[in-house]
Amino acid sequence: MNRLLFFDSINVATPEENIYKRLGYRKDKTQLTPQQKEEVERYIEDALSLINLKGAGISIPVQEKKTSGIILSTGIIFESVHLSAFLEDCREIVLMGATAGNDIIEVIREDSAENNLTRAVVFDAVASEVVDASLDWIMNYFNQEFRRENKRLTPERFSAGYHDFLLENQKIIYDILQLQRIGIKINENFILTPEKSVTAVAGIIGFR
Repeated sequence: MNRLLFFDSINVATPEENIYKRLGYRKDKTQLTPQQKEEVERYIEDALSLINLKGAGISIPVQEKKTSGIILSTGIIFESVHLSAFLEDCREIVLMGATAGNDIIEVIREDSAENNLTRAVVFDAVASEVVDASLDWIMNYFNQEFRRENKRLTPERFSAGYHDFLLENQKIIYDILQLQRIGIKINENFILTPEKSVTAVAGIIGFR
């Protein structure tokens, strides 16, 4: 399945526990009044209404693997000792990207400018966790397809900017996935916009 796939509508379950963790709440330590709980829940719902998840993904064979990095069948070279080690048992990879859209980013900016910081912080946490959950969704989609071939994805993902996998590799991933088609841009510093946009690499391995 080496064709580029676009996902124009991604629906994920609300990762409420992760949202609260990102906000710094701990079940055994943080006490919220009923009013505070109600406020946070309302902001979570408001944030979700502003998020429009979209994504893209493609599987690509690995042509050659070295200690210093990997070479894809397309000729693309990813230089990274840590990525090569992460993909130790993999002969193929999946590149993926996703975005929460621009609407929620605009509201976060407006809230921050107007000193509505509590809502801005909650919105930011929701957008971060939901877009991360969208990568889980994309991985689950590929896993459903790979099951027919007795393959599966690595449980973990690897992102540009992590360890020695330089952030500049994000431009390569961006171009392969044609992320401009789902409204994502990339600047000269390899930063994606809208802000809550992400890319990642996962490996494909056989069942054991």
